[in-house]
Amino acid sequence: MKLTGTTVLVTGGTRGIGREMTRQLIGLGAHVVAVGRTPGPLAALRAEYGDQVSTETVDLGDRDAVDTFGDALPDRHPALSVVINNAGVQHLNDFLTADPRETRTVLRRELAVNLDAVISLSTGLLPHLSRRPDAAIVNITSGLAIVPKPSAPVYCAAKSAVRTFTRSLRYQCEDGAPHIRVIDAVLPLVDTDMTRGRGRGKISPAVAAHAVIEGIRRDRAEIYVGKARLLPSLMRLSPSLGYRVLRHG
Repeated sequence: MKLTGTTVLVTGGTRGIGREMTRQLIGLGAHVVAVGRTPGPLAALRAEYGDQVSTETVDLGDRDAVDTFGDALPDRHPALSVVINNAGVQHLNDFLTADPRETRTVLRRELAVNLDAVISLSTGLLPHLSRRPDAAIVNITSGLAIVPKPSAPVYCAAKSAVRTFTRSLRYQCEDGAPHIRVIDAVLPLVDTDMTRGRGRGKISPAVAAHAVIEGIRRDRAEIYVGKARLLPSLMRLSPSLGYRVLRHG
């Protein structure tokens, strides 16, 4: 898929992987619509990239705000042809010791950002994308969607659900709107604010963003990045080993 001259929506576009995708897409000649929750980082993007970037302040944990934003987006950015659902939040939880009354709101917000917003934007923008000559929806998931870890059950469940949703939506588009590519980008552990102090062997946001963008350009339906490339083979050969590695790793 040609990205030069396209308009690309990037949620979570002010930090980590999203900011790197914004930078690299602009470098390829795309116009980026970057979505963030707070005005300050969005203003910094505008200061750095000028009219190569448009910014939208949206709380992706607010379902009504997401729906309103998605409904208005085609009128605000009629050339939009690529949607990258990148934003994500992860909370560590031990349900055996946590007070459910204290964690319930946090967990529901985690689901709203990681799952509900992805489904709302993907489906809400389909009528617009169907009218574009070439389009793509790219959902950023994780190796944890395939092999979960015990400390983040809600995050793992949400990413697994996004993978299933993405595959089902791809089937629908292949049958009814084949010019809309629906892509699942499966990432390994990336060195971002969300993963600070966790794990080893992380890849940089720049490496992750480059791999995703190259996968889009090469029309890959599934983009496995870094160590996540090992997961399909590992889970075919020995699912119990895959689960054991993440459970104790």
